[in-house]
Amino acid sequence: MSHEIVKTAEQSGTVRDRRITMMMVSGVIAVILAVAAVTLPVPYVVESPGPAINTIGKFNGHPIITVSGHESFPATEGSLDLTTVHLSGGLPDSQINFFEAFTSWLTPSHTVYPAEMIYAPGVSQEAVNSENSAAMTGSQENATAAALKALGIGFESNLAVASIPEDGAAAGILKPDDVLLTVAAKPVTDLSVIQTVLAEGKGAALDVEVLRDGAQKTLTLTPRLGSEGKYLLGVSLQNTFKFPFDVKISLENIGGPSAGMIFALGIMDNLTEGELTGGKAFAGTGTIDPEGSVGAIGGIAQKMIGARENGADYFLAPGANCADVVDHIPKGLQVIKVDTLTEAYDAVSLIGSGKDGSALPTCR
Repeated sequence: MSHEIVKTAEQSGTVRDRRITMMMVSGVIAVILAVAAVTLPVPYVVESPGPAINTIGKFNGHPIITVSGHESFPATEGSLDLTTVHLSGGLPDSQINFFEAFTSWLTPSHTVYPAEMIYAPGVSQEAVNSENSAAMTGSQENATAAALKALGIGFESNLAVASIPEDGAAAGILKPDDVLLTVAAKPVTDLSVIQTVLAEGKGAALDVEVLRDGAQKTLTLTPRLGSEGKYLLGVSLQNTFKFPFDVKISLENIGGPSAGMIFALGIMDNLTEGELTGGKAFAGTGTIDPEGSVGAIGGIAQKMIGARENGADYFLAPGANCADVVDHIPKGLQVIKVDTLTEAYDAVSLIGSGKDGSALPTCR
């Protein structure tokens, strides 16, 4: 009897040891799973405030905007800050983990998006950088064109073929870098000429005169009806310019088209006598086209925060972004709504001259 009791005690001790061991193993596994859940990559992109850079100042010791071949008046006071957004995650070679995403969800100045809302599936950081660099170059050229146009300085402008889809109407007929001279005998002065000719032609074959490798050629193609019910040439077009003097914008590691308006203001300030800002601190964002129209951009809430943190008192915002501006304006920052370069220039000039700018339009 006593022998049986001893045996049962031993068995109980063994069972208890096994339970403890199993609990320890389960605990270790739980810790491993918890660490994995926190550290494994998640398919999200975090948008946070980036640096603000004074376009009428210097970058790495050199002026950002320089003009050669024309009288210029580099600014010595005030600021016209371009604003940026920092993106992290969402790319195969740049990912964030759950902990980073969760922390950003709790940070008011950050916004978290599903990766597919920002990037195409499988796109690389290199491809994104290349696209942003090209957009920045185009933005700078558009900014120069818009600034010169606003100041009444003439320059040559053309529309050229940027790319041709393989299944487009122009495939095998037009080539990249072809400069469009006429469409159906109508001189191509801007995109609206092409759109009008295509609408009136209703899909009929037409002649397109181009400048290719220094020689003029007349080619015939038949437009196709696009998904939006409009007839298309089947090409992507880009503006090409020939300016009467050189405007150089030197800025590294900044991409995208959203600094266009601020670049244009900086160029106008450089080409006109006096201090446009009157020594005051301005910032802003917005795309620009050669005609001077200001377009919407992304991340404006973060850009306003970055502007204010860098000392800006006034922020120029595209009218098309007003819905994203309301309820996100940092304390002490006056937001001025603009739709054109002229409106932006007049607003800065008004405040820079010392006049009251409180009645300028804003986002409501």
